[in-house]
Amino acid sequence: MELGVAGATDRLHVRLAELVAGLSLGIDLGFGQPMEHVLRQCLIALRLAEVLGLDEQQRAVVYYTALLLNVGCHSDAHEQAKWFGDDIASKAIKYDHDLKSLRMAAAGMRFLGSGYPPLHRFRLGIEFMISGHREVDGMVEHHASLARTLAEQLELSDEVVEALGAAYERWDGRGWPRELEGEQVPVASRVAQMAEFVEVAHRMGGVDAAKELARKRRGKQFDPTLADLLDAEADIILAGLDTTRTWDAVIDAEPALAILLSGERFDAALLAIANFVDLKSPYFLGHARAVSELAAEAGAGVGLDEADVRTLRRAGLVLGFGRLGVSNAIWDKPSRLGAGEWERLRLYPYVTERMLRQSKALAPLAAIAVQHRERLDGSGYPRGLSGGGVSRPARILGAADAYQAMREPRPHRPALSPGEAAVELRSDVKAGRYDAEAVEAVLGAAGHRVSRRREGPAGLTPREIEVLKLLARGISNKEIAERLVISPKTVASHAEHIYAKINAPTRAAAGLFAMQHGLLPEEGFPASARA
Repeated sequence: MELGVAGATDRLHVRLAELVAGLSLGIDLGFGQPMEHVLRQCLIALRLAEVLGLDEQQRAVVYYTALLLNVGCHSDAHEQAKWFGDDIASKAIKYDHDLKSLRMAAAGMRFLGSGYPPLHRFRLGIEFMISGHREVDGMVEHHASLARTLAEQLELSDEVVEALGAAYERWDGRGWPRELEGEQVPVASRVAQMAEFVEVAHRMGGVDAAKELARKRRGKQFDPTLADLLDAEADIILAGLDTTRTWDAVIDAEPALAILLSGERFDAALLAIANFVDLKSPYFLGHARAVSELAAEAGAGVGLDEADVRTLRRAGLVLGFGRLGVSNAIWDKPSRLGAGEWERLRLYPYVTERMLRQSKALAPLAAIAVQHRERLDGSGYPRGLSGGGVSRPARILGAADAYQAMREPRPHRPALSPGEAAVELRSDVKAGRYDAEAVEAVLGAAGHRVSRRREGPAGLTPREIEVLKLLARGISNKEIAERLVISPKTVASHAEHIYAKINAPTRAAAGLFAMQHGLLPEEGFPASARA
């Protein structure tokens, strides 16, 4: 990509629908579904809404509810992987049985401890029976809560926010969080939820399978009126799904006036989504934001103009979107990755590109992000580019990503010090993997960064901030006690106060709070830290 084109992103109005539709492609993979599953369910939802006679504003609520329905489901993938091994494989069974059925419970239990030795699986089973089942049962409710939060940050309507909060309620009142039933459930929630399951049934078994699903779950999971409509009008509602250019159809079908983003509002939307993607693993909390800022400073340091720096900053925010398509059994694995696991990981920059490239406004960001793991000697991925095949902005972004990753803890190693990270990067320059100009620009920017930590959000004490940052990374109370040289009982007390103060009932919600208030990643690095 030529740098002269980069500034075009800021001159364009970016449709929120394009950004959310791109995100949905990663959500698909996170459920073990083919890309465009969510886009097709959005089309089905809109057709149901039209047959139901909803007006344009109501259909707009259905549209964004359908696209964001499962956006929070990756937020506790770390915990899902702890219990069930491959979190993507365990989520893929969602469409096999009624979620509240004994068959679904039995299917889920078969994944318990998957991938671990027999003794570990036995111990995990005991722990699950004692306390883990309550944690897992609460996950779905928290997914809806986080989806609401993202909708608020994207400045979507109150109706969309409300519908996402009720996205897992059921007609029979047996959903999550079991506060609503029947017509108390917002109509957009009812329509989007049914469209989700009907899309899978239709893709796997055709129109007859979709109609059978509607009949079977009528009056239980599904609104009887919607089930009857689908049964009667399935040929119309499901027509052409296999031949439609799904992306174009969804973007063109946005009801009411298109929501346009530009300038600071576009940046805020990218940051909100980047933070949500980083929730997938406690090891990546705040990573995208930190890389974005570091790459932008480095880009300015090598003389890029304002438009190109802005594009580089935005590319830093999207570079990890593709991580949604890789299991946390890989991201959070403390030991060496196997060959198959490594191949899955190497695909994530390509997935990022695939998520964004269909949007003219987002494609320039994808073109940089897809190359951030390429190396000058051809040893990188996903395409093994070398030399001049790796663009200048991608070289800067790659160096910023590598430096920031070294400065963060990973499951197989502790965080490196600034000096250690600098030595590593410069060693890779000598080996021909990184561009010397890019590395020195990144190290210069890192050496002059100031602390971004803000003390006391939500009335947190300095000690509570220390505990919060460790809790958000998934560290146990016992380990926190050892690190801070306090008792586990004191840690538990701090945790209780923290969750109450920040109104965050889960690790993922606490991680989001920490990122939003600049507590993660750790503070910036003073000039004296340069090696």
